[in-house]
Amino acid sequence: MHLGVAVITNEMRHAFREQGFVVVPDVLTGDQIASARAVVKTLLEKKPYAEGHVGPYFLWPRFRRANHPLLDLYRAAGIGQLAAELLRPGLAVDDPDFAQVATTIPPWPHRPGGPHVDGLTPPEPSGRPGTFSLLAGVWLTDMSRRHRGNLWAWPGTHLRFGRYLAERGPDALLRVDEMNPGPYPKVELGEPTQAVGPAGSVLFAHYLLAHNIGNHDGATGGERRETVYYRLHAAGHRERWREVVTNPLVEFRLT
Repeated sequence: MHLGVAVITNEMRHAFREQGFVVVPDVLTGDQIASARAVVKTLLEKKPYAEGHVGPYFLWPRFRRANHPLLDLYRAAGIGQLAAELLRPGLAVDDPDFAQVATTIPPWPHRPGGPHVDGLTPPEPSGRPGTFSLLAGVWLTDMSRRHRGNLWAWPGTHLRFGRYLAERGPDALLRVDEMNPGPYPKVELGEPTQAVGPAGSVLFAHYLLAHNIGNHDGATGGERRETVYYRLHAAGHRERWREVVTNPLVEFRLT
């Protein structure tokens, strides 16, 4: 059981299964947000973006030691425990071995032309596509308003992508040229939506969900968007990835 105030409700589980994502508010405390933002500031000072840069800028810190501050954040905030509440009973979440620090510096008016799926280029050294169970995005800045670097998502596409792979076989994930641009397959997308919520929220998104980074309509010199992403694997995911991508709800609980 997660020890903080945030919980995964049955309504959230239903939304996740149907839409492919859910936003859980009040996961981080104010002190945790401030501490995490200080970590991001330090990382950016070590590897800064160019002067005058606008738009997305990413860092990929790896957890080569057991007490990396972003791994400490993941554990202290109980993100793994919350994620496990979306999974089948008894299915644990492996600790991540890296994070993505995702920032967007305003103004950046770009609207995404389409979505992508993560982890395909390049594949893992074994040749396995870099699938995972779900993405956890920890919002360090306020995402309550749209057009502030919010994640764009295409609800329900995780199910349609799963049907696409069930028809063609899971190894179709390795044929990236058939899914360009993106990469994402040519399935019905529907209309995108922007994920919204306050700082300290955590977005959980299904691996197969169509998504992309959104625009930031803030003013020059305004607050950048800061999100820390973790790619989460349910225990045993790498061994059963073929089943998971062709049956996209197999790892997740009903209620």
